Amino acid sequence: MLAIFLKTLPFFGLIGLGYGAARTRFFSPEATAHLTKFVFYFALSAMLFRFSANLTIDEIFDPKLASAYLWGTTFAYAIGMGVAFWRRQDACTAAIEAQCAAIGNTGFLGVPMLALLLGQEAVGPIILVLSIDLIVFSSALTLIVTGAREGTMSLRVFRNLGIGLLKNPMVVSIALGLGVSATGLGLHDVLDSFFATLGAAATPGALFAIGASLAGKSAEKLQVAAWLSFAKLILHPLFVAIGVYILFPVDAYRASVLIAAASLPVAGNVFILAQHYGVAPQRVSASILISTAASIVTVSAIIAAVAVQAP
Repeated sequence: MLAIFLKTLPFFGLIGLGYGAARTRFFSPEATAHLTKFVFYFALSAMLFRFSANLTIDEIFDPKLASAYLWGTTFAYAIGMGVAFWRRQDACTAAIEAQCAAIGNTGFLGVPMLALLLGQEAVGPIILVLSIDLIVFSSALTLIVTGAREGTMSLRVFRNLGIGLLKNPMVVSIALGLGVSATGLGLHDVLDSFFATLGAAATPGALFAIGASLAGKSAEKLQVAAWLSFAKLILHPLFVAIGVYILFPVDAYRASVLIAAASLPVAGNVFILAQHYGVAPQRVSASILISTAASIVTVSAIIAAVAVQAP
């Protein structure tokens, strides 16, 4: 585990650097917002586009792999909602807590970190995880919250869902990259170099932005946040492990990538959704803060336990 911990430490060190810069006000909230926008719309999108353009659809969308991740994540999502209902929370709050229990920071942390730690062969499964999180579970949250508040589903809800996906640069960059891949032409060397150079800014930029954004998070609702952090860091990878090893067995390498991706801390976009819908932003904020801090140890331990060499 020590060897893996030392490899992950620089990534969390960059998060800590961003946190310190924002906490001391050397890096203002406005600067954090602009850095996040640059990473989200340019650097990370360039990285995802280039990865997708250089992979085939079969290398990303494996039915057994998707089934294993869907099963594990749905189970974690259901546990999150079930515990919330047991505590007599309403449907909207239960859905937000379920997002915390099941959706990890795959975009800003998983893509850059796991690709370097586990090798380029991990990129396909990581993009699969990211796609499922964005398309399936973010949509599920919207449907649950809208259904609970309006008491019905309308075409307008589904239209807004589609528009939201089309406006998400990560979804668009993956789709465009796969479109290029499908042509069989690939990227010209000049274009490949351009996207590689721009995408190289994603890793340090995303990690610094994560840390800077954490500086503005509050640590309220600690008991609930601790439970949600435990669910995300421990239960979610456990359920995904059952999926990849028992229910929908895949090769050991891809299984390890999926479990590592499931072990990531609560995603920052859950807080954005919580703020957008006005549902429990404080507990989401605390869950992101606690799970990210604890993941320094848990992610290293889980990767050390399951990691194998690429075939």
